[in-house]
Amino acid sequence: MRWMMLALVMGATAAPAQRATVDDVDPFIGTGGEGHSYPGAVAPFGMVQLSPDTDTGCVTRECYGHAAGYRYDDPTIEGFSHTHFSGAGHSDLGDLLVMPVAGDAVPMDPGSPGQPGYRSAFRHATETARPGYYAVTLDRPGVRAELTAGTRVGVHRYRFPAGKAAHLVVDLRSSLYNYPGKILWSGLRLRPDGILTGFRETRGWAPGRKFFFAMRFSAPLTAHALVNRESDIAYKGFQGPGRGSDAVAERLGRALVARLDFGGLASPLEVKVAISGVDEAGAIANLASEAGDFDAVRDRTSAAWTQALGAVELEAKPAMRRMVATALYHSLLAPSVWSDSDGRYRGPDDQVHRANGFTFRSTFSLWDTFRAQHPLLTLIQPEAVNAGIVRSLIASRAASPDGILPVWQFHGRETWTMIGYHSVSVIADAYLKGIRGFDANAALDAMVASASYAPYGGLGEYMQRGYVPIDREPEAASKTVEYAYGDWTIARMARAMGRTDVAAAFERRAGYWRNSFDAQTGFLRARKADGSWRGPFDPTAINYGSDYTEGNAWQYSWFVPHDQAGLFATMGGDAKVVAKLDQMFDYDNSRLDYSHAEDIAGLIGQYIHGNEPSHHVAYLYGYAGQPWRTQERLKQIVDSQYKATPDGLSGNDDLGQMSAWLAFTAIGFYPVAPGTNEYVLGRPFVNRAALNLPNGKRFVVTAAGLGEANRYVASVTLNGRPLTRGYIRHDEIMAGGTLAFRMAARPDRVRATAPADRPYSMSR
Repeated sequence: MRWMMLALVMGATAAPAQRATVDDVDPFIGTGGEGHSYPGAVAPFGMVQLSPDTDTGCVTRECYGHAAGYRYDDPTIEGFSHTHFSGAGHSDLGDLLVMPVAGDAVPMDPGSPGQPGYRSAFRHATETARPGYYAVTLDRPGVRAELTAGTRVGVHRYRFPAGKAAHLVVDLRSSLYNYPGKILWSGLRLRPDGILTGFRETRGWAPGRKFFFAMRFSAPLTAHALVNRESDIAYKGFQGPGRGSDAVAERLGRALVARLDFGGLASPLEVKVAISGVDEAGAIANLASEAGDFDAVRDRTSAAWTQALGAVELEAKPAMRRMVATALYHSLLAPSVWSDSDGRYRGPDDQVHRANGFTFRSTFSLWDTFRAQHPLLTLIQPEAVNAGIVRSLIASRAASPDGILPVWQFHGRETWTMIGYHSVSVIADAYLKGIRGFDANAALDAMVASASYAPYGGLGEYMQRGYVPIDREPEAASKTVEYAYGDWTIARMARAMGRTDVAAAFERRAGYWRNSFDAQTGFLRARKADGSWRGPFDPTAINYGSDYTEGNAWQYSWFVPHDQAGLFATMGGDAKVVAKLDQMFDYDNSRLDYSHAEDIAGLIGQYIHGNEPSHHVAYLYGYAGQPWRTQERLKQIVDSQYKATPDGLSGNDDLGQMSAWLAFTAIGFYPVAPGTNEYVLGRPFVNRAALNLPNGKRFVVTAAGLGEANRYVASVTLNGRPLTRGYIRHDEIMAGGTLAFRMAARPDRVRATAPADRPYSMSR
């Protein structure tokens, strides 16, 4: 299925020629502050993320700010590595660091800021970044460095200063969030044909992770040295031309570094690198699978981004256009490809498997991305990609030693980070929206197995008692409501498939959220095994490993996306809900100290936009019949939490979730409860959005009169008819048509939605 096209076009003041959306992407957005994104080269969902690292040596808490390897306010670059997370809340990867060095002296250590080494100062004035391309001038060696990437390859191009010898340092010691002993073993081999291959195994976030690579050069080596920095004994190898020699230079050790010498070069040096999770042979095959030099790879990747982002046309104010274009770009970086060109991949069991008929994908930050990033992919990605994601989840479960779906997986390995079993939401949402190409019964069986694995996260207690007891399991309050939502998505898919026995069982479990809601205080609370509430109770307290996950009672008390009507009734009705929502946003935090909680960013009262549990909350006013309050809060959030600058994300992007929230919100609606097939109406932040659907139909969203003065919705029509309900359905979008907002300076308080016109709720 071809790319769906989402066109965002400014209508009121005419612009000259339409700009391509790919030209509005700014990869530097999110590289400062707490965004944790990287500016380097990557293809859509690419296995290789080739990007500069400004600090790979940190071993303490400051590593959190360098989770993506690059931080905009750092003054030096240590090198360019080939794997990075986009906006993760944890630091790892940074595999295979490469750094050019010019001249006679070749330092084999990075040094530190202000200290000699191969690290180099740089200036932002020399940096360029756009989808699939990054360039910078390194001040110390005087080298112009350019990077591009295909799906499984990264290509470097270095222009060395005239009259100086050209060298590369290839460092297998370095890693993001480094510490002694993290690199378990590594190896380097210089082959007779001049290809450098290697591997390493790390005991990082994903223990026992294996990484392989193959590297080809556009110029022959004149000499080299392979060094084990643990013993500082160099193995010189052969002296002479690298290509055509029968000699093979090898080195094994924990802390390997290679010095590669090229002599004087009259033309730029190109270095093509392929990676694999399987073996060196897989990396060599991946190297051959993407033919051509730097320009050829860059052109193919540029075309791929033009196709993916050219589906999105923007004519808005420049800052908003850059923000939304970049948000869409960040939403298309993961789940990343992890199978080799022949379909082989290393799975959760550390064994090699083969993906037949699909591309295996990994890097699933599911606790974050089930909310908006995956629902966004169901709209703007071809069915093959979404079906491939579901097939990857099912294949991971089949290879899992525990027999469950991924929780937080990367490079095929499970990290067990975060809570819940949100793979089930991703699968159910895709199935209910008509995405096929996978075995639905196998998917449902995997979902049920994941929700029935008693040793996981207090799940045995949850199934027995109807809640997770805090004296048996940490973060029990959060786990109870997240399990209940996951159970509801299983029930929805089972009901649609005619599996009524499964549906009935999980519909009952979907109501377990009530067992952890304290109607007397009006908050979700942690309960003990004897049924009593844990005290003392402070709804503002945030302590990791306590009652809640990366939040407190204020954020988590709203997490019942599948049954907001039931929650509102428990809270005392619409008026009390609106008052409580206002209290949350307007809360005075001046006496609170959250400095110990590194993930807590982007506070508006007790609303925390920089972390995911709050992301749907602004839309809940509409569930209480006051959509104009949602419109006010959305304006407050967008204005304070997003900017078209390096510090333009208030919290780490979490593999595209922060960005997907903005992409949906800018268009005018948001998937509060994936699995309902409904999008709750908010207010647009662009004047026009058009979805060019694969069936040849077109769904257009317009916002007449949108501007700073007109920030409220006066009326909405769907295909010319007044739309009084507070949501739009997925099938209405797919049928094509026009959703027209008319904006006004004052809220339309008369246009309160009646309960029957409000978004889906299990209790309504």
